[in-house]
Amino acid sequence: MSFPDWMSGHAACIERALETALPAADAHPVPLHDAMRYAVLGGGKRIRPLLVLAAGEAVGAPQAALVAAGCAVELIHAYSLVHDDLPCMDDDILRRGRPTVHVVWGEALAMLVGDALQAMAFEVLAGVDRPGAARMVAELAAAAGSRGMAGGQAIDLAAVGGPMTQAALEDMHRRKTGALLRASVRLGAMCGDAPAEALARPGAGDTHSRLDDARARLDQYAEAIGLAFQVVDDILDVEGDAATLGKTAGKDADSNKPTYVSVLGLAESRRMAADLHASALSAIAPLGEAGRRLRELADLIVLRRS
Repeated sequence: MSFPDWMSGHAACIERALETALPAADAHPVPLHDAMRYAVLGGGKRIRPLLVLAAGEAVGAPQAALVAAGCAVELIHAYSLVHDDLPCMDDDILRRGRPTVHVVWGEALAMLVGDALQAMAFEVLAGVDRPGAARMVAELAAAAGSRGMAGGQAIDLAAVGGPMTQAALEDMHRRKTGALLRASVRLGAMCGDAPAEALARPGAGDTHSRLDDARARLDQYAEAIGLAFQVVDDILDVEGDAATLGKTAGKDADSNKPTYVSVLGLAESRRMAADLHASALSAIAPLGEAGRRLRELADLIVLRRS
């Protein structure tokens, strides 16, 4: 199967699962449920659930568990976007080419939409029929919490208008953006109980050690690609336009936020993205064919234009 076919088929599967899991738009209270569906459905590249699926497929995970974990990650991502767009945060009016939730339904309901989507994510993940479901819930909670995404956002808000070193910028984005991307890969790996075929060769150790090795490589991949995603985002904020990006372009510069481009410059930011891309691919090279979709997703993340 070609990568575009794999990606569109898996994204459609996630879309159907999300549509089924979300409350019906006409269920009481109607405005909240209607807004939740607006925030989640009908837009986005579904990069995070695709990472869950690709990582899980590399270690022989069952599809049903991967779809549920992918939905949980996407619900956390959707909640974070709703809250990020609020006037008290980034004050954005455009998301995925449409008016943001608070523009359509008001700030108070948008806050509740985010709250409800976050709670729903853990409800979905807790229902995964795998021995490590509790650890998976803990993994996602850590990625979304004060040491992960929420903490990174707090650092970001405090950094507006001030200087920031490259090390501090990387720490912020490993939390704000990288933590959830890393959790996506880790959740996929946690769903699996068989090693990638490329590692199942004579002399490679027993099944348990081969699976541990595959998971360690996936973790290294996730660290690199999580940071690369944000570097590319910062580049696109400078080079892109609202029609292509589906969100307000130039927002970071207008808000005087520290970015990789403002700290390193455009050329060095491009070099950093390329180096992180290479590191991600190197980490999963021993997975062979089992890591094919992860390699293709790394290419998509770093070479994307939106």
